[in-house]
Amino acid sequence: MVAFVLSGGASLGAIQVGMLKALYEREIVPELIVGTSAGAVNGAFIASRPPTVQAAESLARIWRSLRTLQVFPPSPATALRALAGKSDHLVPNDGLRALILAHQQFKRLEDAPVPLHVIATDIRSGRERRLSWGDAEAAVLASTAIPGIYPVIQFDGFDLVDGGVANNTPISHAAELGASKIYVLPTGITCELPTPPRGAIPLLVHAITLLTNQRLVRDIEDFSHKSELIVLSPPCPCNVLPSDFSHAEELIEQAYELANTTLDHPDPATYWTPRALERLKAHFH
Repeated sequence: MVAFVLSGGASLGAIQVGMLKALYEREIVPELIVGTSAGAVNGAFIASRPPTVQAAESLARIWRSLRTLQVFPPSPATALRALAGKSDHLVPNDGLRALILAHQQFKRLEDAPVPLHVIATDIRSGRERRLSWGDAEAAVLASTAIPGIYPVIQFDGFDLVDGGVANNTPISHAAELGASKIYVLPTGITCELPTPPRGAIPLLVHAITLLTNQRLVRDIEDFSHKSELIVLSPPCPCNVLPSDFSHAEELIEQAYELANTTLDHPDPATYWTPRALERLKAHFH
């Protein structure tokens, strides 16, 4: 069984569109989709539609049209309530909810034409939760609920936030669901930078990337012995902040070219040779 695993990354989710186009051009299609955060949004879109280049292009048009204030609409009243300790979020999720409702073509996860599973984090226990049935809109909102930014989502008795907190690239879940071949579509990897990031926000984003990719490296090592892994390469280094939605076109094109290079290799999985993994792990020792 072929699975697509789509990681989180906010605006960097545009990267996955270029990867999807390259995959669909080769008629590589998923029988199972597992997504976290932005990957859950993209996963819900492709689970709704036939796996064609036209579907990837439709998704690309959506990403090109997005703007930061649409996804993170400012609300002084909401922010003031949060700062006063009377609310759990700074920004309403109305814009994201409208985006999901406009393009998600099924009401419940179990009704998705391609089986879809989205990952969220139980904020009370810290455990990752795989959502496979129930209200699809609420599930995707839970998977994308950046802690402190978007509201916590109650789902099936749990208080859920962004799945990226616990498992940003859920390879483990695809393997547990029986996938024998897993295409991994990450929005970021750890690569060595020529100079340290400048500014507090870029430095924070890079640190979070280092943190989340410790799990990615570990899962690539662990599950490459159980399933065939083809990990597509996102642009790296990437100077686009996850909050900046104005660079979708360049991210899509860069990811498309990189995916073509990987997929055209006689053995795409050799991208993740032990030597390549050692370069990644060097950041964590």
